[in-house]
Amino acid sequence: MSIAAPGARANPRAERNELAAAFAALRGRLALVALLLGLAGLAWWSTADRMAGMDAGPGTDLGALGWFLGVWVVMMAAMMFPALAPTVALYAQMTRRRGPARPLLFAGSYLLVWGAAGLLAYGAFKLGRGVLGNDLAWGAGGRWLAGGVLAFAAVYELTPLKDVCLAKCRSPLGFLLGNWREGSRGALEMGARHAGWCLGCCWALMAALFALGVMSLIWMALVAALVVLEKTLPWRRAVTGGTAALLLVLAVAVVAVPHAVPGLVVPGGSHAMGTMHSMGAMH
Repeated sequence: MSIAAPGARANPRAERNELAAAFAALRGRLALVALLLGLAGLAWWSTADRMAGMDAGPGTDLGALGWFLGVWVVMMAAMMFPALAPTVALYAQMTRRRGPARPLLFAGSYLLVWGAAGLLAYGAFKLGRGVLGNDLAWGAGGRWLAGGVLAFAAVYELTPLKDVCLAKCRSPLGFLLGNWREGSRGALEMGARHAGWCLGCCWALMAALFALGVMSLIWMALVAALVVLEKTLPWRRAVTGGTAALLLVLAVAVVAVPHAVPGLVVPGGSHAMGTMHSMGAMH
């Protein structure tokens, strides 16, 4: 099997071979995969329970830091574990020690990096709201900001940086061979490194989630589906191009006809106003 050198962009055939190896590992580690998907399913249930009755629109208050980080980490498990499963299964197949401990350390370290990213997102959100205040209200510049973030995310899908990071995420065997470390500490290091590449690949999609409504299960599901499709389907260019087109359409629609966007809770609308009372429980 041909493996791209570390830092190189994988060619399509090598990439497909690596994806095939990862999916073969899935079949060989069904119990581990079932555990990861079960954790993802539990995370979806927990997220839905916590978000019940909340304002799911753009710019909704994120609540206290501890509350948000708890929700964010659970959200990331729900959204990212399905796409991570092939890499974790392949790691489990390559490690010398049997059992789920080290693969779960790999996944836990991966999740910790995404937790740190959530902390940065929280800080940026609070800083922006503190500096700009009412200028970010939906009736002022809010929808333009949301549209701009979505347009930027669309452009990022087509950049070389996105391409390189996505190639790493789609080449789990090459990543593991190029970054292999033994032991539990190695599992933690590799999980964190893999999360770094996935963060480089998906951070703009997460920014788009904030623009559409970070507390919305509908937009969470859409972004999670895009992440899985980009990382697992063999037609990488077509998928990223389709994602970029979808984000661009959403950017235009959010600015021009927000009430016509399916699933978008427009701030100030009847649904948003009817759920504001639930936010007090987070403080």
